[in-house]
Amino acid sequence: MLKKYSSLFITVFISFTITACGTNPVTHKKEFQFVSEAQEISIGKQNYSPARQSQGGDYIIDPELTAYVQSVGNRLAKVSDRPELPYEFVVLNDSIPNAWAMPGGKIAFNRGLLYELNSEAELAAVLGHEITHAAARHGAKSMERGIFMQGALIAIGLSTQNSNYANLIVGGSQLGAQLATSKYGRDAESEADHYGMDYMKKAGYDPTAAVTLQETFVRLSQGKQSNFIEGLFASHPPSQERVDANKASLTRLGAGGDWGKEIYAEKVAKLKATQPAYKAYDDGVKALAKNDAATATKLAKQAIAGEPREARFQELLGDIAMQQKKPQDALPFYAKAIQLQPDYFKPHIQTGIALFDLGRKAEAEPYLKRANELLPTAPGHALLGQIAEERGETDIALQHYQIAAESNSEIGKEATEHAVRLDLPRNPAKYIQSGAIVDGAGNVFAAVQNATSLPIGRVQVHVVKYDGQTGRPIGQSQPMIINGVQPGKRNQIAIGEQIKTPQEARLYKVVVEAAELAK
Repeated sequence: MLKKYSSLFITVFISFTITACGTNPVTHKKEFQFVSEAQEISIGKQNYSPARQSQGGDYIIDPELTAYVQSVGNRLAKVSDRPELPYEFVVLNDSIPNAWAMPGGKIAFNRGLLYELNSEAELAAVLGHEITHAAARHGAKSMERGIFMQGALIAIGLSTQNSNYANLIVGGSQLGAQLATSKYGRDAESEADHYGMDYMKKAGYDPTAAVTLQETFVRLSQGKQSNFIEGLFASHPPSQERVDANKASLTRLGAGGDWGKEIYAEKVAKLKATQPAYKAYDDGVKALAKNDAATATKLAKQAIAGEPREARFQELLGDIAMQQKKPQDALPFYAKAIQLQPDYFKPHIQTGIALFDLGRKAEAEPYLKRANELLPTAPGHALLGQIAEERGETDIALQHYQIAAESNSEIGKEATEHAVRLDLPRNPAKYIQSGAIVDGAGNVFAAVQNATSLPIGRVQVHVVKYDGQTGRPIGQSQPMIINGVQPGKRNQIAIGEQIKTPQEARLYKVVVEAAELAK
């Protein structure tokens, strides 16, 4: 019903042309390639930041740890089959054990997975796997399959660490969220294991670590560890078959190389020292989801005592105050979170919501705008739409509502209704289907159907009649009013003419001139 906005489709996908068969740079197999290398890089560049925002944001407490992960990633990337890609490696502030790669070499590694590894070689095994996904065009091929089968890539909802923002991401950032949570097929996973071990060996690591790591993952999956199931195992399911394939690769490559157990232990020491603080935070988020504010508050304060530099912990106290309908109390906590980490969307959007609830809408606006710059969400656009509408800036308000309406949520539904209320009086034919219908006696009716979710009070139409031989208009009725059209329903009015055959109905065109929503 409403126009969907996706700058990515406009800037990237509209330029797709079939480039015939290409050769995969890793497997050297022939394949159809709809996405060029330049487009891969562009997709990754555009979506890397919003995807990271949607997955908890960057982990900034220990820059040395991030630099360490980047150094291992760069060591592997240099010996990959596509060393020229603009690789980037970040550590995300998410306790769920996971890692992912986007087209163009944009790779993320969750804080939660670092807890589970025991050596630099194991870190290299995961990073080599993800580098292969990028180098072998697995993300690009997933997109190509979507384009080939459907004509377009369909963005889906996602589950974020911040469950209250699940399915609220809108605009082109939906694609980034999908790319970060996509699942690869068995063949892609096998290729990532196989060539990732090659990269390990070339970079000087012992590929035995890829075997032992997969064995550990299989054991953990059998134990049904929930944090792995909702993270790494969801997108990279372990199996004995993968273990056996890795053993075959190890036989081919030969054991031997760096393990780096001591250096890994040294680099993750600070992170592991604060693990109890993040466990308290995660438990606090779960307690708040169960409306147990007292437990959530206790756990948030415990987390802050363990790591006072972490912005997420301050956010949790703000979220507790918001759930208790105390937006004024929430503001200092969000301000502290912004001070600790200015470039993460959530404290900005939450500050905007708190100020809006307090009636301080002019103050809320810059926070909502900044939040949307970092990660466009339905609440951000919906509230900006209301602010613009109250100022009489109808076109700006409509634009915000239409973007918010992309969200499959209650906020999205409300934004759709706001958009319809603004736009239907100006563009009624956009929301009301019309046409001529005939009853059994040959009487012609002007019919309209309400394609909105709101009841329409009245619709003004006129009917144009065309000559069956020349196709030219030969007459036009006076305006007619059709009253009371419920959502998804049809209503009609007789135009005072009869025809002999139903086929003659095509000679009548019903034009919607105006419409009003029900009072």
